[in-house]
Amino acid sequence: MTTPSVPLRLWYLLGGRVPQRYREWVFQDATGPKWMAWFTLRALLRNLPLSAAITLGLVLGLGGSWGLAIACGGLGLIVGLYYTMSYAIESTEYRITRYGYPHGAAATARKHRTESRDAAQLARYNAAWRN
Repeated sequence: MTTPSVPLRLWYLLGGRVPQRYREWVFQDATGPKWMAWFTLRALLRNLPLSAAITLGLVLGLGGSWGLAIACGGLGLIVGLYYTMSYAIESTEYRITRYGYPHGAAATARKHRTESRDAAQLARYNAAWRN
């Protein structure tokens, strides 16, 4: 598996595409143990500029107070992150289909990665509550 350079990784975090030769790396990013943390970072980096623009626009453009502007920009960031995170699984599936993987491959890979842990949790639950 080839890993992209630091500038390409930054471009990827900002929402850009990396060349097809990094498709295994993208799949690993979408299915690894920290896939949700990386998705959250991507969402934050994509929503932060708009929230900053809202804040600065309210203060510099409309002459609003800093407190109100920061509150509005922060609320915009929270709402943007909420909606982005609500569609994390679908967005990740769409991202890997652009690299040639079938729809549902990321969910299947994550499920296979956590099968033994999930089975152990189910066994502990059944032992504690089903007997």
